[in-house]
Amino acid sequence: MTVMEKISEPQPTQVDFNDTSVAFAAKSDKALKKMYYIFAAMNQNWLVALGTALLRFAFKLNLPVKWVIKPTVFNHFCGGETIEECETTMQELGQYGIGSILDYSVEGEKTEAGFEHTLQETLRTVEKAAAHPHIPFSVFKVTGLASFKLLEKIQAKQSLTSQEQAAWGRVQARVDQICQFAHKHQVKILIDGEETWIQDTIDLLAYTMMVRYNKERCIVYNTFQMYRIDMLQNLKAAYEQAKENGYWLGAKLVRGAYIEKERDRAEELGYPDPMQPDKAACDADFDAAVAFCVDHLAEIGFCAGTHNIQSNQYLTELMVQKGITPQDKRVYFAQLYGMSDQISFALAKAGYNVAKYVPYGPLKAVMPYLFRRAEENTSVAGQSSRELQLIKAEIKRRKAASYT
Repeated sequence: MTVMEKISEPQPTQVDFNDTSVAFAAKSDKALKKMYYIFAAMNQNWLVALGTALLRFAFKLNLPVKWVIKPTVFNHFCGGETIEECETTMQELGQYGIGSILDYSVEGEKTEAGFEHTLQETLRTVEKAAAHPHIPFSVFKVTGLASFKLLEKIQAKQSLTSQEQAAWGRVQARVDQICQFAHKHQVKILIDGEETWIQDTIDLLAYTMMVRYNKERCIVYNTFQMYRIDMLQNLKAAYEQAKENGYWLGAKLVRGAYIEKERDRAEELGYPDPMQPDKAACDADFDAAVAFCVDHLAEIGFCAGTHNIQSNQYLTELMVQKGITPQDKRVYFAQLYGMSDQISFALAKAGYNVAKYVPYGPLKAVMPYLFRRAEENTSVAGQSSRELQLIKAEIKRRKAASYT
């Protein structure tokens, strides 16, 4: 029987995603109220739009707004400005059995000096992970190490100048240095997914690294964005390639982050939309990918990066059916810091391997990430509304408990 087949009596997984006392166990009453105000603000589309515009204007003019941003939105979604500042967050999560994935979230680097700085910072996260009990993965984006235009040109199979060829050599060397360092320290490394028109280039780098460093165990993980109509087949093809060449396939499964940009570009340039036709199709392929990974766990290590309760529940059920223990290090769950605590804390309490992406970096440089989080929470199927309702329920529960 494969995991895709139904069984007559599903076994219990003992994961309660509705217990707000578990979801917010780490939050004091004061911290919970602060969360309430943040998500209440993000639940107002007009306020998010206005606030984002004002902040962009303020940063452009170098106005002193850090004192407003850092103790509110920044501290809610980020661990700190440096690795050292993230320690408190990592220890707090670790107390509840949740790991941290340090994510250096500075974006838009365009110079060789910037790429080298990101390289060194990423190596520092690997070094930190090797010595820290609560950091199961490190992570990087290839666009933090390389020119977007260069990656795009390579994927389009355009001729490179001698300078571009040299730059491409440096990109490959940076990626190899990170993965080699991770292999040396036995730290799992996630390579984040990006736009379709550079993703083939990133895939090439990722699979080259897997050939080198995934022979004995799963070290390098590529990202599979299931909002792409071709991604389930890509996952299966990557598995066959890994099996044929004798290395572990590392897979991080996500739904995706660039849907509007992808569709706009497809329409503008007149090529077929690479995105799933609707959310139901995306959900179906995500769960099919989860099932495929579980069915082939002898050669795959994977991380399910999702805020979808049904998909998380589905994976726990598959693990029970297959006799896979919650502590099996081939399977991880992941969510973003500051979001979906009802999922992360519930999974951790039930003994599953779960980690939070913990972004960090200088406040001004991390603002593009924070803008996306604010926009996402207002646009993604009521994300901020769900968070807000859970917070309200926990505040109500605590008040009721204080009278008993």
